[in-house]
Amino acid sequence: MRKRSHRSRVVLAVAVAAALGVAGCDAVGDNSPAPSRSAEPSPGPTPLWDRSPSSVAAVGDSITRGFDACDVLSDCPEASWATGASPEVDSLAVRLLGRAGAAERSWNYAVTGARMADLPGQIAQAVRRKPQLVTVMVGANDACRATPSAMTPVSEFRADFEDSLRTLRKALPKAQVFVASVPNLKRLWSQGRTSPLGKQVWQLGICPSMLGDADAVDSTANLRRNTVQKRVEDYNKVLKEVCAKDERCRYDGGAVYDYRFGTAQLSRWDYFHPSVNGQARLAEIAYRTVTAERP
Repeated sequence: MRKRSHRSRVVLAVAVAAALGVAGCDAVGDNSPAPSRSAEPSPGPTPLWDRSPSSVAAVGDSITRGFDACDVLSDCPEASWATGASPEVDSLAVRLLGRAGAAERSWNYAVTGARMADLPGQIAQAVRRKPQLVTVMVGANDACRATPSAMTPVSEFRADFEDSLRTLRKALPKAQVFVASVPNLKRLWSQGRTSPLGKQVWQLGICPSMLGDADAVDSTANLRRNTVQKRVEDYNKVLKEVCAKDERCRYDGGAVYDYRFGTAQLSRWDYFHPSVNGQARLAEIAYRTVTAERP
């Protein structure tokens, strides 16, 4: 009896120990098989924003066409901040694609004088190339009208921008968009009014709502300029808000608006549009935004 009893206790003890061992594994909440040492970690999700797009299409107005950067009252697309080939500018396309790549896989559909209402049509042209990145800089001409009352209403500006993005998304759901803010027109007036030549060119009709009567600083002139400036700020708010709703859109955060263009960054013919140096500064801003890890 003693031997059987002793044997029974030993068997029972082994069984209890085994049971406790199993229970101990369950207690820490992991009863799955141990991972294989040779197993590789599963790849993470592909980021929505590609910091190295392989093609670029530019849309917008005279700034993206390089107007007055190389010669008086003329486009100079080779000096464009977005797609230009000029080594002095080192455009966004050249920085992203290399010089040879930019020549083959970047296109400029911007038009001097274009307003936001023209953007849907430019986008429709650009999507035919199937670009991976579309750059947008437009809005200055919506504020640069004959009078402040002729400026594009904010509601229309918003509707046309939303229509542009819808056109893009319908054709190219995965295309990325870089949106530049509208420049600070009042600061450009403040810089350019120091040039007698610049003021003569302004009289030909460049942004009369802001630049007209350039030397006037009376209350009427100040109210006019402040009204235009407020409209530019409203446009930039629209660009920011609409872009934020699109997961593949990056707004520059107001970097172009905040940039302090000096006389070296302004055209020596009109002291309003960017010079070659100014175009290079715009290219830097765009490249920083496009290649940032986070917007």
